[in-house]
Amino acid sequence: MTAVRLLHFIFRPALLSLALVCAVPFPARADNANPFALERDEKIRDNLFLLEEAYNQEPGVIQHIQAFSLNPQTRSWNYSFTEEWPVPTDRHQLSLTIPAMNQGQASSSAVGDLLINYRLQAIGAGGTGRRIAMAPRLSLVLPTGKYQNGNGRGGTGFQLNLPISLEIGDHFVAHWNAGFTTTPSAKSPAGYSAFALDINAGAALIWLPLSWANPLIEVVHLSSQEIREDGTRPRSSTAIINPGIRFALNHRSGLQIVPGISIPVQLDRTGAKASVLFYLSLEHPLGRRR
Repeated sequence: MTAVRLLHFIFRPALLSLALVCAVPFPARADNANPFALERDEKIRDNLFLLEEAYNQEPGVIQHIQAFSLNPQTRSWNYSFTEEWPVPTDRHQLSLTIPAMNQGQASSSAVGDLLINYRLQAIGAGGTGRRIAMAPRLSLVLPTGKYQNGNGRGGTGFQLNLPISLEIGDHFVAHWNAGFTTTPSAKSPAGYSAFALDINAGAALIWLPLSWANPLIEVVHLSSQEIREDGTRPRSSTAIINPGIRFALNHRSGLQIVPGISIPVQLDRTGAKASVLFYLSLEHPLGRRR
């Protein structure tokens, strides 16, 4: 499957949904308020690009999240699709994450390792009004990617991540993430198997000058182990600085569309590499809103 065909397959449902929503006129407003403003005095809560916020899905609301990053120089790209469901309240949440990637060649498009996720809203459940929220996540990582091409670990893994979110006054929200992934039988491209431990950490700051437009910046640190045939497991580290902006479009039916764009800059021992990231979230009630 070529990159163009894959992108068409991935984004066509989301673009069709966006077109249908935009075709429906919004209720007339007596003032000149921005038509993208939220119908209620709400903040965009759960739409980070690279990191994870600590807010589970509200009861009866499902969310579809897509992120696509492209390196213009190498033409390599990464894509992920995540779908989140409350079960049945925001105390517990299940989600599924499907990644895909391309190393810059039309024939190298592939699916990565799939994640099945469970999150517990340990702090901040039920709309308690607390300024702090915490939602630890445990994931089962399935070896659906091809380890021979570096698109997967080659073995079943387990991932733990702890996101914490804190509202700072009325105009800022901070987020912190820390976690790790263990793969007991990770494989090298030639099939050599060994234990691998990957570590992730990050922080984000969101500015809320408007209810419908939020500038943000994320800082991520990744440390991963490479499995080699000689039995060594060297560790490599990468830092990512990701400034961006997100928007919200709310419809009276309950559908919320959150598009966003950012410029992630990856820093490692080879230098700095800039990409462009496109984000799209569709969040809506499971049934019709009365």
